[in-house]
Amino acid sequence: MSEVKNSKQQIRLPLILALAISAGIWIGATFAEPKSERNDLKAAIYKLQEIITYINRDYVDSVNTNELVEYGIQRMLEKLDPHSSYIPAKDATLAKSQLDGEFDGIGVEFGIVRDTIYVVAPLTGGPSEKLGIQSGDQIIKVDGKTVAGTGITNRDVFDLLRGPRGSKVNVEIKRKSQKDLIPYEITRDKIPQYSINASYMVNDEVGYIKVTRFAATTHEEFKRAVKDLKEQGMRKLILDLQSNPGGYMGAAINIADEILNDNALIVSQRGKLNRYNQKAYAIKPGLFEDGSVIVLINEGSASASEIVAGALQDNDRGLIVGRRSFGKGLVQMPIDLSDGAELRLTIARYYTPSGRSIQKPYGEDMDYSSDWTNRLEHGEFFSADSIKFNDSLRYETVSGRAVYGGGGIMPDFFVPLDTTMSSAYVNRLFNSDSAREFILDYLDKNKKKFENMSFESYYKDFEVTEEMLQGLIKVGESNKVKFDEKDFKKSKDYLKILLKAHMGRNIFDDNAFYKVINDINEIYLQALNLFEEAERLALNSRKEAN
Repeated sequence: MSEVKNSKQQIRLPLILALAISAGIWIGATFAEPKSERNDLKAAIYKLQEIITYINRDYVDSVNTNELVEYGIQRMLEKLDPHSSYIPAKDATLAKSQLDGEFDGIGVEFGIVRDTIYVVAPLTGGPSEKLGIQSGDQIIKVDGKTVAGTGITNRDVFDLLRGPRGSKVNVEIKRKSQKDLIPYEITRDKIPQYSINASYMVNDEVGYIKVTRFAATTHEEFKRAVKDLKEQGMRKLILDLQSNPGGYMGAAINIADEILNDNALIVSQRGKLNRYNQKAYAIKPGLFEDGSVIVLINEGSASASEIVAGALQDNDRGLIVGRRSFGKGLVQMPIDLSDGAELRLTIARYYTPSGRSIQKPYGEDMDYSSDWTNRLEHGEFFSADSIKFNDSLRYETVSGRAVYGGGGIMPDFFVPLDTTMSSAYVNRLFNSDSAREFILDYLDKNKKKFENMSFESYYKDFEVTEEMLQGLIKVGESNKVKFDEKDFKKSKDYLKILLKAHMGRNIFDDNAFYKVINDINEIYLQALNLFEEAERLALNSRKEAN
């Protein structure tokens, strides 16, 4: 979801509406009739006030008027578009932290296995790491209250462990090597969140950067990654935006600016009000304006990801590889409401440099949420020929290549979805957290094996054994995941790679995960063979700039 900052003037109208709805809870039903000359907006606000007041005062049963208002807001926004949304106050802080690039907490990546909070990994530089909390530790008590075996949810964990910097929380941890619970008093601190999960050299000249979302810190992270990879000899870049749902438009613009030549149009935005009409250009010397670029996208790449992909494609600056992107071309403005809730209101559409809108169609007669299912049924994930373009939505790139609007970014090179390796059984093993439980237990029992192992050695030499697979099957059965021999045989090699990738993440970092998993990423593998075409585009782009 692409977002722009709001000013006081921009929030005034929605805030008046929200306050008017809330005010009706206390205002008595003695309003004067609205005068005929009042405009539609005032009449609508009056009606909402009137109805909520009557309900609060006269309805036969007791009602929670705040819940009614929350429900009414949600249903009202459903009549607008699929991306205008309302986030209640209790969820707003958590939602914002996903994009702000940092949050206050104890600094652990956690999972819930068998109704118990497991520490997947303490976050580097966080208070938990400094105190010696380890991967595989189980959090049994928080501030003296038992949290294991209580039906705890992810939301509960956030509420318990996150808090303002400097505040303290007491936890009691069960560690397999110790008989008694270990008490820790943890002082919460700022915990950085990274939106670039991996950056590494594929070979002597190709660098790889994985961007998982566009947050407040993404541009700075990207610059650090590019500088580091260039120092290692990077001349060609794979920018992986697969399944990146978007985020801040500004982060997308800044990253595109690092790759595009000066004065290249990146994106334009048009709304009902003139103040929302704007264009963004590449305005500064970028860190990677000369090397060839390949951008990876799929059906989960949305919003800010599509801004970057569309900008590089329309300027003939990068080769787009993968499958058609999500098709989200609406811009949301975050509006802070008086009670701490947040309204994300669509205020404009954005357009790629060639002028195409990539927002897929929506409306009352369309099931927007079933778009992926429809694409699957129509064969789009498996054949580019199944995608029909409307000639009226044909546009041209800087060099005259044809591109099409109407829903998502269509890649320059299509890569079909490979379903030959995955299976429902493997999905159940991971969805049930059986794989995570097995990995934590295995690493706890085999610490010495990995103590002095480098990632290079792990990547080249470590193999998931048959004994390990049988151990995983047993853990799955203990979690009521019934063994499926047919699926197991079909997905055995795939399962080995998945286990190795997830174990690599626990032992090393996200770089390890992506380097292993990319060995079976069909879009990534295809991209490695397309740099000759990407180089041709880069040369043409430089000629156009000169």
